[in-house]
Formats: sequence, structure tokens, C-alpha cells
Amino acid sequence: MIEWIGTCRDVEQEWQDARRERLLARATAVTADTARPDEMLAALTAVIVPELADNCTSYLLPQALHRTPGTALTAERVAVVPRQDSPPPPPPPHHAEHLGPDSALVRAADLRRPVHAVFPPGSPPPDIVPPGTESWLAPGTNSVALLPVVVDGTTAALVVACVNGDRPPLGQSGISLLQTLLERAHTPLSNALEYQRTRQVALALQHSLLTEPPDVPGLDIAVRYRPSSSAAEAGGDWYDSFVLRDGATVLTVGDVAGHDLPAAVTMSQLRNMLRGLALDREEPTGEILRRLDTSIRTLYLECTATCVLARIERPAPGRLQLPYSAAGHPPPLLVEAEGTAHFLDQGRSPMLGLLPDPRHGTAVHPLPPGSTLLLYTDGLVERRNEDLTDGLDRLRRHASTAARRPLAPFSDELLAGMLTADNDDGTALVAMRLSVP
Repeated sequence: MIEWIGTCRDVEQEWQDARRERLLARATAVTADTARPDEMLAALTAVIVPELADNCTSYLLPQALHRTPGTALTAERVAVVPRQDSPPPPPPPHHAEHLGPDSALVRAADLRRPVHAVFPPGSPPPDIVPPGTESWLAPGTNSVALLPVVVDGTTAALVVACVNGDRPPLGQSGISLLQTLLERAHTPLSNALEYQRTRQVALALQHSLLTEPPDVPGLDIAVRYRPSSSAAEAGGDWYDSFVLRDGATVLTVGDVAGHDLPAAVTMSQLRNMLRGLALDREEPTGEILRRLDTSIRTLYLECTATCVLARIERPAPGRLQLPYSAAGHPPPLLVEAEGTAHFLDQGRSPMLGLLPDPRHGTAVHPLPPGSTLLLYTDGLVERRNEDLTDGLDRLRRHASTAARRPLAPFSDELLAGMLTADNDDGTALVAMRLSVP
């Protein structure tokens, strides 16, 4: 008697499972110490090529939170990885691409699910590359998958994977594996979106408080605010100007420690509290800051802030003077009509919220006709790896050079000359110029 025993193994499935585990392990390894979304997407893109695709491009969508579906889209290209034998050089990463509403990439972002197409090599269908438009696919592409990375219902990133030439086109199993790989980017993208939401709320709060200056006869007042260039920075800078019952005009700038939503909230509360204290009693600026300091140490135990508070008074016909106080803040700058500029360094005291029993003095300085007074926060004069005195000297030179310019161009030229593209702190500025009789 002869007996046969046989077995059947699905070698193809075993190979697919082994490849899947290998790619997931590699994706985990390359993203283990990566927290930034752009770096994580770049690392995952390098895993995808050449195992799953011949070309792969990743995009971040900086407008994801406030874009209306069906409208144009700005996508920041953060990674481009071709096969090593691909003939054309890849386009550079970190480049903004403006995509029209009819773009397949926009459609994938709005649908929040993959857009997949298989076609003869080099002949994409019109819904992928509309006729008359320049193809963004590599020559010989036979299939493409546009993969949205969705975080909390928002498409935060897009990944484009292409297969070229005689290689088998992308299929559903490959797209499923691509989606699993891209799930590795969910946490950093979620954190980035939450950061954007927080910054958006903080900036909205700031801008709601940065009001237009009053119209005061004999005075020209200009106000400016520039947020930090970093997406992480928003919060504590404020300015204000208003007229009191006794006819004095109040100018103030301040800065709450911190660059986040809590700092912005505290800033709004301190600004409004300072308004109330200044309106409540007609008293020296140092006394107003003392009462504000007491309020901070009572109500905001972990808060510190800096502030300059100034009053423009008319002690006699034809004369103006400036009582002012500076609590831990860069000094006001006075620029006379002919361009001579000097800092007002009296009336100084420690920052608010720092000492248990502070003393805030008041200094008084005359205001010559045609002079310009500048109050500003430290973002205007501070730079990394530079002494503060260098920034103050630079401000004095710029202000002296621009002294004869009208006040609005004067303010804009100061900001343009003082701020750098990578300034890491917000800047608030109040400029006041006296008319010449």
C-alpha cells in the first residue's frame, strides 16, 4: 500500500506578511526619535521608496485648520524621494506649491480618503492631470496613489506615491500598507495641529485687544504689532493708548512672560486692569504701576511682566511734558525733530510680579515740539547671541536716520530695519509725534 502526504503553503502571502513586518519595523526605527511632522514625513517617504513606489513626495498643509473645502490649497513640499535610477533630479523640498481647486491633490485632501489611479505608462487620466496642464508625474508613471493623512477630521498632510515603467502598478494591498506606514505620523501631526489651534486663538485674542489709537489734537500716534516668526510663539506683548478725563493721553506697552495661550490670556487681563487703574485715579504713573504690581502678586502668583506707562500732559500753554515709569522694560526713546535721539532711562524699577514690596518711581521729561516718542517691547531690540546694548544702539541709529519721515513710514521703516526673518519674539510698538506750532 502506497500513501502520499502533501502540504500547501501560500508562499506569496508569507512573503507579503514578512515584507509588511519589515517595513513597519523600519518605519518605527527611523521615526523613533522624530517629533517634527516634516522630519517624520521625510523619514517615512524614504521607507516607501523603492519598496512600495518609485517616487514619493510628501506635503504639509499649513492652511489645514482654516481652509474652505473646494478652494485653492497651499501645500508645503517637505520631502521628495525618487528611485536612484530615476533620470530627472527631484524638486527641492520645503517649497510652497499653490494648487487650484481642480487639482487631484486638492480633491484627495477634501475627500479625506486615497485617490488611486492605474493607467498606461505616461498617460494619466484627465482627472489626475487635466489636459493643458503641466504633468507633475514622473515620465512613464503607470499608477499613482494620493494619500491624505487625516488627524481629528482634518487633512494635515498629503503623500503622493507613484510606480513607473514595467513594475506592477500600485494595488489595494500596497495602498493599505502605505496608510499603515503613514499612521506613524499621526501623533506629531496631531501635536502640530493643536499647536496651530492654540496659536490661532492666542493671535486672535491679541489682535482683538490691539486697538487703534485715539485722535488727539496736536499729537500723531501710530501703533504696530508683529508676531513672532515661529509658529510656536504667541502671547504676551501688548500696547495701548487712550485719553483720560483730565485730558492727559496715556501710552503704554508691556510684555507678559511666556509665549503661549496662557500668556495671551494673562496679557489681556493685565492690559484691561491697567486701563481701569489709570482711569480710576489721576495719579503718578509709578503709583499706578505699584497698584498693578500688587494686583499681579495677589491674583497671578506665577506671573511676571514688564511695562512702560507714560502720560502726555500739558502743564502750561505751549508746553508738553512726559511723566513715565518703566518696570523692568527697555527705556522709551525720544527723537528730537532734527534727529538727535536718546533714551529716557529714569523712572526705572524691577519687573512686575517679582518683589514682595516694590517701589515704582515716576520721572518727568519735557517734550520738545516736533519730537517723536517711541515705546516698544523687547522683541524689537533683542537678538540671539547679542548684547541688549547693541540692539538699543541699533534702534537709536535707525530712529535718528528716519526722524524726518512721516510717522507711519517712520514706524514701518523701524520695524523693517530692526526685525529679522527669524525673530523669535513678538514686537509691539507705539510711536507718538508732537506737531510743530
